[in-house]
Amino acid sequence: MLTLRKSLLMLMLAVITVTSVAQTPEEWKTLEKPLNFYLANDLGRNGYYDQKPIAKLMGRMAENVDIECVIAAGDVHHFEGVRSVNDPLWMTNYELIYNHPELMIPWYAILGNHEYRGNPQAVIDYTNISGRWNMPARYYTFVLENDGITIRMVMVDTAPLIDKYRKDSQKYPDACKQDINQQLNWIDSVLTSAKEDWVIVVGHHPIFAETGKDDSERLDLQKRLDSVLRKHANVDMYLCGHIHNFQYIRPKDSKIDYVVNTSGSLSRKVKPIEGTQFCSDESGFSLITADKKELKLHMINKTGKVIYTVKRNK
Repeated sequence: MLTLRKSLLMLMLAVITVTSVAQTPEEWKTLEKPLNFYLANDLGRNGYYDQKPIAKLMGRMAENVDIECVIAAGDVHHFEGVRSVNDPLWMTNYELIYNHPELMIPWYAILGNHEYRGNPQAVIDYTNISGRWNMPARYYTFVLENDGITIRMVMVDTAPLIDKYRKDSQKYPDACKQDINQQLNWIDSVLTSAKEDWVIVVGHHPIFAETGKDDSERLDLQKRLDSVLRKHANVDMYLCGHIHNFQYIRPKDSKIDYVVNTSGSLSRKVKPIEGTQFCSDESGFSLITADKKELKLHMINKTGKVIYTVKRNK
């Protein structure tokens, strides 16, 4: 019991007294590897709260680190999503906020629960409107490659995998129309054939996380999605958002790194649970860097400091 208390105390101290590094452009440059990209989610607040400052920070950092793309892990539009490709929210939540020249790069998006409250198809169709928005389907895969380094990105649609959304046809009318087994079989097939240096799966909802949201969300994903991921030894990370804080969780019985990325606008409180390696209630985004031997996810707060780094080695 004493050892458990001591471990929990040390973890709480780690949450409170975080060592922050990489504050200057010169220090940001040292984070760079042959392949680098951003992870951002839970953004759309019409520029309010921390959204504009964080967007500017992403641009400034990209002046110093060669960023290939942005992975937009859902809820780019909060509340009721968008109604069409011409919805003004595309301007006030996205285009006019992430307008730095260095952010005119590919953005690979997935749907969050808030997009499901609007017109999910419009989020996909915006691919035909914006030169940088990429979302060919509700779930899809692609490969990032640079200097011989390859990362297989598997972008999944988590809302239909959760019964809470499927049963609420009034608020989420499109979720119950999606074929769960078809998506899970597709994920299994993609992971079976993946031969890249690294494999990263991205969904909006967490499989493991500390949150006041319904436990059923995580339980449904553990039963459906995680059972597929664990079949494949090549899966390195599962990245998500939804909870509006940073969390890195490593269950004892899994070799996968489960990372919750914080909100790029408005964050929420968090505390450690079983398996928590790190957590923080700061807003920000993540920078993922890779070479042949090492994959890193740097959690960046709104002042540009690296507050924690998740590392995987070959």
